[in-house]
This record gives sequence, structure tokens and C-alpha cells, in this order.
Amino acid sequence: MAITKDRMKRRIAVAGKKKKADLVIKNGKIVDVFNGGMMEADIAVTDGYIVGIGNYEGLKTIDAKGKIISPALIDGHVHIESSMLTPKEFAKVLIPHGVTTAVTDPHEIANVAGEGGIRYMLDDAVDCGMDIYTMLPSSVPATAYENNGARLDAEDLEPFYHHKNVLGLAEVMDYPAVMNASDQILEKLLVTFKHSTRVDGHAAGLDADAINVYKAAGIQTDHECVSINEAKDRLSRGMYVMIREGSVPKDLRALIGLVNDRNARRFLFCTDDKHTDDLIEEGSVDHNIRMAVKLGLDPVTAIQMASLNAAECYHLKNKGAIAPGYEANFLVLDDLNTFQIKSVYQKGRLVSENGALISESQAHQADITAVSGTINIPDVTANDLNITLGDDTKAHIIEIVPNSLVTNHVIDDVPTIDGSFTPSAEIDLLKMTVIERHKGTGNIGLGIVKGLHITSGAMATTVAHDSHNLVVAGMSDEDMLIAIEEIKKINGGMVVVKDGRVIACLPLPIAGLISDQPNLAVNEKLRDIHHALTEVGASSAFNPFLTLSFLCLPVIPEIKLTDKGLFDVTSFQHIDIVEKEKQTVTI
Repeated sequence: MAITKDRMKRRIAVAGKKKKADLVIKNGKIVDVFNGGMMEADIAVTDGYIVGIGNYEGLKTIDAKGKIISPALIDGHVHIESSMLTPKEFAKVLIPHGVTTAVTDPHEIANVAGEGGIRYMLDDAVDCGMDIYTMLPSSVPATAYENNGARLDAEDLEPFYHHKNVLGLAEVMDYPAVMNASDQILEKLLVTFKHSTRVDGHAAGLDADAINVYKAAGIQTDHECVSINEAKDRLSRGMYVMIREGSVPKDLRALIGLVNDRNARRFLFCTDDKHTDDLIEEGSVDHNIRMAVKLGLDPVTAIQMASLNAAECYHLKNKGAIAPGYEANFLVLDDLNTFQIKSVYQKGRLVSENGALISESQAHQADITAVSGTINIPDVTANDLNITLGDDTKAHIIEIVPNSLVTNHVIDDVPTIDGSFTPSAEIDLLKMTVIERHKGTGNIGLGIVKGLHITSGAMATTVAHDSHNLVVAGMSDEDMLIAIEEIKKINGGMVVVKDGRVIACLPLPIAGLISDQPNLAVNEKLRDIHHALTEVGASSAFNPFLTLSFLCLPVIPEIKLTDKGLFDVTSFQHIDIVEKEKQTVTI
């Protein structure tokens, strides 16, 4: 709501107790994120803003006796596409979990559909019931080591900075480009600095010297820390550290011990990538709060990280606190330690109670024309999936680290038949392929993966970070080929095949990433997918599909697979599957 002279006069009059507030919450204990404690006072709300803390009268009064009033929550970094929901459906899931603001990066859909993808996400977020802000994708394409569906240069991004909900430049993940002062990345940074000061980082595996480079380039945050030492390096160089707890990367347990009274203001929470079922059942950053408190963090500090800290990091100056001049976005809690949410208020209006939305947005959905029909895959045969090793049996293998984006680079003997790799359930080795799906190039990358724990069948998805080609893993070529054909038939999505039959699928017709169905329908399909995964023997200790989707991301150590082949992230180059043993020459 835009401020006018009349509104300003009304707010001042209410703050000065010359007029009654629209709403007053009495007798609650307020979480004071500025002093790091609790206080008891009335909260006066007018025009959707808090105008006073103290003793007030209102046209409407809520008695919050015995309850705790907390600022509403902010997810500091999330890819909505990973929920597989449209922004409007995503909002319906997050609001009951107390999240009324999210800072998003649409680089998944942008890597498929470019500017059309960004416009779709911005348009669908209008009137969705929560505040969805956008950081513009910095990496489209994500790297030069794979094929994607679009390219966005600085001049393509600049017009979006005029949109009111665009905040800055999203995670800069191409460290070599920054280190070498590539013209393309420098132009994106300079265009951003014309309009904003906010630039996110993606510093996976980078040491302290590399963080110096990032900070010198104006990059201010990182959500990729996996150890306390990494987090310390970033804090000491002035970065904000986002503690991430998603569906695959789960870093909170490793990092939360670093947070203390001296440095807590430089931390915030994020989810990054989280599936719909996990969001519904577990929560968003409210889950981060509960987990942090269980691990010993002061509850007020945890709430501060999920509210004020995130707001200040992104210069959202009227969000993140219960104080005059701040939007009346707040939660009513039954208990501080368990963070059980009774009610959610957005701009002074009750939007959720006891885990259910009060009302849903009836606004029309955004046009999906620019993000439809994105699957373009030529015919694939069994011969295309053959991994020929010849007389050599040692191969480079991608080994999964459960609940981590990092993989191990293993070199070991693998089973073969007639010189070709054959998957083995006994030693947990599967065949994996990444097939270019945007431009019909026919590119097919082949690899071997260990640790997915599939004992039969195949799984396939067009959610394959960050270029989102088609990734398939399986025990048999026949089932892999059936999965590929089903993906083409449903125009993108997730598929599980066993014994020559599709046993579960989730169509994702919006860019091959997002469903056009309501969140509960998507959740039901995901249940079917999880049940099917148990039928093919997949592990329940981690999310197999999300794990598979990140095995294609060639900016996360140590080894990944792209449509151009096996990629060694340490040396930043493609390598052969076959390990050629070095010969020793005797003189």
C-alpha cells in the first residue's frame, strides 16, 4: 500500500493515541529481535502497518494472553521451481508455515526459457498472498560445460530491474569467470550496481582467497557453506552466511554451532531447493528454527535470523520486526521453543489459522505460452546408452554423498560384458545419462553412479540443475529407454519405470520443471513417486530424485555429468569415463 499524506497523518494520529488503531493485539509476549529478548505490550496496527508498541485501543482487539507474537518469516534464498509449484501454489504452502516473504532466484526456469521464464515467474507471483521478491539469474547458461535452453546477457537483464519486486543479482556461481574478470560477468555486475547493491554468491568449495575475489567484486552472501571453517572465512570477509536446510543439501547441523551472540546478526536461514512434500510436512524456514533450537540455539536468535537478519540483508526496510513503521506481518505462537504456529497475519490481516489458509487468491494464472513445449529430444536407442570400456575395467565413478550436493570422485574397477559397462545392484553401480532436451542437438552424456541404491528399473527427470536437460539412471537400458519416451510423452517431469512398465509419473509441463496442478495434487503424485522408488529399491535415507537432479551441476565438487560428458569439477574439464593407467617406462 503506497503511503500518502492522509495515511501518514492517520498513522501518526494512532501512534500518538489521538485515534483508535484498526487492530490492537493485547496481552501477548512480543519477540524483540532488536534487543534479543521478550517484552509485554500492546501492538497497534493501522493500514497494515505497526504504528505503536505500548498501551493502545483499537476498533478491533485480539486477546493474545498466553501467546507469543513473533515477526513473520523470510526465506532468504529459494528456487520456487524446486517445489514444482507455480508461485501462487507455492505461496499457499508457505503461508501456513509463517513465511510471508521469500527472496527467489528463477534461474532454473530461465535456463530453460530465458526472459520468458522470468516474466512468467514475476507475473504469476502477483497477488499470490505473500511477498515474493526476485534476484535476477546471473548464470544463464550456468556454465560453458553443458547445453541449456537460453542465454541472458547484461542487456537482457537490465529491463527487469525496473520491476518493483526485483532486488538484485542472484547467486554468482561461475567463480572462474569472476576470477578472470570475464567481460560477461563484469557487465552483469555493473548493470546491477546501476540499480541495486544486492548480489548473491555461490561459493561452493571456495577457499579464503577465492572469497576475497568474490567480495572485491561486490558479492555479499553465500548459501553453500558446508563446514564451520568455510563459514568463518565468509564471515570474516564481511559476507552474510545463509544456513541452508533443503530437501538434499542439509547444512544446518554442521553450521549452527558457529552462531553466537557476537556474530548472529550476519546469519540468515534459507531452504534453497525443497520439494512440495517436504514443505508441506516439514515446513520452510520454520523448520530451520525448530531444528536450530533443538540443537541449542536461543529461540529469539533463531527467529531473528529468519526475520530481521534476512530483511536487512536484502534491504527490506519495513519487514522483519514487531516495531512501529514495520509491516504488520506477524505470527501468533503457542510456544517459543517448539515454534508451533497458531495464526499468521500478513499486513495486519489474518491469512492462516491452525495450519490452514483463511482464503485463497482468486487472481488469474499467468500465461504459460512462453514456458510450454520445451522438450525436444530426438529418438534414443540402446546403442546410444552403451558405455564402451574395451579392455579397461577401471572407470571414473560419481559417488553420491547422502544429503549433500558434493559428490566423491572414485576410480575403481567396474563390471563389464563384452567390453561394455553393466550395472550391478550388488555393488550399487548404475548407468546414468544426461540427454540435451532444449535444441534437439542429440548430445548424450554417459556416466556411472554409485550410491543411488536402485536395484531394478529406472528413474528419469527433466529437473536437472542447472541446465535442466533430461537425466536418467537405471539398471537396464530397456527401462531407461521407456522412461525417456514417457518423459517426451508428458512434456517433461519425473518418471519411475520397473520391468518395462511406468509405475509412477509426475508431469511438469511448465518448462519441464513446474506442475500446472494444485499443490495437494502435486503432493499426492509425489507420494506415488516415493512409493514407486521403494519398489525399485531406492534409499529412503535421502531424496533420490533431488539427488539425481544435482548430479548434473558442474559447479559443485567433485565430479558431475552433463550432456557433453563426465566433468571433473576440480580441474574444470571434461574427462573420459575410462581411467587410463599411466605407463611406467624403464630406461
